[in-house]
Amino acid sequence: MTTFPIRSLLAASCLAFGGAALAQAMPKATLNVVGNLGITTQSKELEAPMWTQAIPAASSGAITVTFKPWNEMGLKGGEVIKLLRQGLFDVGTTVLGFLAGEAAINDALDLAGVSTSIDMSQDAIKAFRPHLDAYYAKNQQVKVLAVTSYGDQVFFCRKEFNGLADLKGRKVRVSGSSQADFVEYFGGSGINMPFGDVQQALQNGVLDCAITGILGGYKAKWYEGATYLYRLPINFAASFAAANMKSWNKLSPAAQKVITDQYQKLEKDIYAQNVRENEIGIACNTGKGKCTEGPAASMVLVDVKPVDLELRRKALMERVLPRWAARCGEDCVKNWNDSVGKVVDLKAVASK
Repeated sequence: MTTFPIRSLLAASCLAFGGAALAQAMPKATLNVVGNLGITTQSKELEAPMWTQAIPAASSGAITVTFKPWNEMGLKGGEVIKLLRQGLFDVGTTVLGFLAGEAAINDALDLAGVSTSIDMSQDAIKAFRPHLDAYYAKNQQVKVLAVTSYGDQVFFCRKEFNGLADLKGRKVRVSGSSQADFVEYFGGSGINMPFGDVQQALQNGVLDCAITGILGGYKAKWYEGATYLYRLPINFAASFAAANMKSWNKLSPAAQKVITDQYQKLEKDIYAQNVRENEIGIACNTGKGKCTEGPAASMVLVDVKPVDLELRRKALMERVLPRWAARCGEDCVKNWNDSVGKVVDLKAVASK
């Protein structure tokens, strides 16, 4: 006969009782959630399972969820917050750069050329997060739940590409105003285009180049239209998840804690995934290394030129940062200088 220590039995009983008590204490809630771009591993492996599995489990079934990425709803990404504010769903996630045309503060965490590594990007996000939270609570009536990013945002180009100087005269898909400013500094044209339209535009020659994450571009089959992959990161596609404030306030404190705790874990998991996937993306796009995501393509990997490190900074200081500061306004710039500016040792001054 197997025996168990009394202490273990008591612990198991407490756990079982605790779960039952949580379910009993937490009012039922059904949430309609719009996720970020659904073709990405970030969505499939982390965000979707968090909502459809982890949150219902952590709430002992009290929270039930309908989850769908915005691209699977026929949206382009930039409409998510407007629809969220209107109460058409309860929680939504999108790329902040998509919203930069509406309010320049959305570019503040991830300006093209500011962060030169994913770790620096994380530091910038953490530094500016309180200001983003306050802006959205006051001006958009939504509660920011998480701010994340994707991996390195790099150039996919159709024709031979040896460095930033080759952007001159090229039409480049960008996601956000600061990327457009960056491309235009080198004589290119920044084209805002929905992610789902880019692959065909590259194939048909409507675009010469496009910027996105390395593995994300592979997943979207950009290699079918692009031949050259330039490894220099421009920025990191900061994204955020937010809840309609009325929907959030209707949730019990216990339900809010479950969701908040899960998002804190998600932020860490996404960072770790981004670090891994840069190299996987290179392998999958070029065939150099092991591709774990499908058949490898045969793009040409272009090594980063030392001169482009300096050119990236020049574009930031002479075009991206001054133009953004002029768009964002005095208070916004002060907040940036006191937060991100101190992290990266830069000062934004508006162009005149």
